[in-house]
Amino acid sequence: MQSVEASALKGVRVLDLSRILAGPSATQLLGDLGADVVKVEKPDEGDDTRKWGPPYINGQDGRATAESAYYLSANRNKRSIALDIATEAGRDALHQLLVHADVLVENYKVGGLAKHGLDYAQLKNRYPRLVYCSITGFGQTGPYAKRAGYDFLIQGMGGIMSLTGEPQGTPMKVGVGIADVMTGMYAAVGILAALRHRDLTGQGQHIDISLLDSQIAWLVNAGTNYLAEQEPPTRLGNGHPNIVPYQVFDAADGPMILAVGNDAQFRRFCEAAGVAGLADDARYASNAARVAHRAELCQRVQEALALRPRQAWLEQLEAVGVPCGPVNDLCDVFNDPHVQARGAHLRMPCAWAQGGELNLLANPLKLSATPVSYRRPPPRLNEHAQQILGDWTADGLPG
Repeated sequence: MQSVEASALKGVRVLDLSRILAGPSATQLLGDLGADVVKVEKPDEGDDTRKWGPPYINGQDGRATAESAYYLSANRNKRSIALDIATEAGRDALHQLLVHADVLVENYKVGGLAKHGLDYAQLKNRYPRLVYCSITGFGQTGPYAKRAGYDFLIQGMGGIMSLTGEPQGTPMKVGVGIADVMTGMYAAVGILAALRHRDLTGQGQHIDISLLDSQIAWLVNAGTNYLAEQEPPTRLGNGHPNIVPYQVFDAADGPMILAVGNDAQFRRFCEAAGVAGLADDARYASNAARVAHRAELCQRVQEALALRPRQAWLEQLEAVGVPCGPVNDLCDVFNDPHVQARGAHLRMPCAWAQGGELNLLANPLKLSATPVSYRRPPPRLNEHAQQILGDWTADGLPG
């Protein structure tokens, strides 16, 4: 396993009371940056996603349901302890850890931890340096605060599904739990900011972050387009609301992406495609004109691209600086030489897995002085209970 010595968050201790994806993705990111993350799970059950399969990764004991690939995606660089916080013994054990914790992350329903004396209001005076991050579907306030929130529901309620899919088709969710993942990203950023404040002032704080708030925030240009015009945008399939041509087209042997971002690129495309006259046509000479005449221009572009194979177009257009690319499936992605050179596929040693190795997605951060580290594979339920209770009360700073 890699050392934590050069990690940015060495010495930061995180209690992770979250489950599913938003919270665990945030704490995995903190763990990759060097934090010591303790995953607190329910006895016998653990994180719900342990059973979210198939596929499952077999353990050395041959059990077909050892751990789900879903669970493995967001739980490396953590240690697991099973505590029943509904019992006095479980709460006492958690308080032993809280004495030494810098951060607590939880995604219980609003008020769910208050009955156990573990909400921020009841902990802040006892642990004034604690950064306490609450992740919920709808936030700690507002008329929906007590509702349970799930990624699929949030994608629908937060507007992204109204923008995704073909114009005459069914609204579509994004193919991964992107509302959860982006909430986890925002949570990690908020935690880092709060730690910086705590280091300057000595005071922790409460972070209230919700899936719905995060989903709306990452509507970015689509959201501000609406606020500017007060007109809900329609679905454009793979088209872009503000740039044309910027979508998937069919070459002679399959789909490709043409992503023309400015007038100069459009002119170079037209010259390469043998339709130079389009760049001088007033209907297409500027991006605003191309947006106004989207349908007829895209038809002309499609007719040109259909004449040659995809690879020929990619080579020719890349040579003249026109952004373009293939539509890859995941086999294509992980066999791409650039992806391989960047190390996106992480082969992580794992004592409990058959073959002694797990195939995971690497962290994309490339820090020159404090690189991410991969120290621990995703833990089995309660794997580190005695170790955690021992070393968090010691003077050392485990990695």
